[in-house]
Amino acid sequence: MNDVALWRRLAAELLGSAFLAAVVIGSGIAAGQLSPGNTGLELLENAAATAAGLFAIILMFGPVSGGHFNPVVSFADAAFGGLHWRDAAAYLPAQVAGCIGGAIVANLMFALPAVSISAKHRATPAHFLSEIIATLGLLLVIFALARTGRARAAPAAVGAYIGAAYFFTSSTSFANLAITIGRMFSATFAGIAPSSAPPFIAAQILGGALAIAVITALYPGVTPAEAADIILPHHQDQSEPPGHAAYDGASPQAAPQAARPGAPGHPG
Repeated sequence: MNDVALWRRLAAELLGSAFLAAVVIGSGIAAGQLSPGNTGLELLENAAATAAGLFAIILMFGPVSGGHFNPVVSFADAAFGGLHWRDAAAYLPAQVAGCIGGAIVANLMFALPAVSISAKHRATPAHFLSEIIATLGLLLVIFALARTGRARAAPAAVGAYIGAAYFFTSSTSFANLAITIGRMFSATFAGIAPSSAPPFIAAQILGGALAIAVITALYPGVTPAEAADIILPHHQDQSEPPGHAAYDGASPQAAPQAARPGAPGHPG
């Protein structure tokens, strides 16, 4: 389990979710201004910025909270024992509030009204199926890496997956109920109409439940310690003696100890 104070993890999830929404919506606005009328190029610009931004944001906040920024990820983590259920429940409002705040900031950065409700309707059977597949694939990437000891590759892998899923799904891969809610507050390229949000959220929850079943079948040995590594390792190493916390910037003594050759986790 994560040994970082809950308030710090909530702050990281709030800020990370805000940055994520700002990247998604802000790059969508910029794409519309830079390439008006060229939908393919607009989508490419939006996808590239989102993939790169997500990579960086996970690296920024992952060492504190794991870098979830997504309630489906947090509750899947709880289902495998990597996060307390009460902590996952606390993450949810922080993630949603962060995405709404990020949408407002993105609007303001481009001199638009702070809040503008989107009228972009996206609710079709194809979009519903796309969100199930997008969410399923996202969780498979995350937990496959954690189960096979490659969790430190997750920031790049998650960014790459989301960037690709912008194009191989008709929904452009929201795969995140918090960002779905946040995107309602921007009547821009990346927005979604409030009437389309409930089907998207239902599909994401269904995709998350399906992912838990598939992960259990493919990786039946997933342990709470492995689940606690998602998306980015951020918890105390269970093999280390008590009092030796993973370095997260708050414990100045931890980093030098971890860097010594022969210390737990050191490659030498």
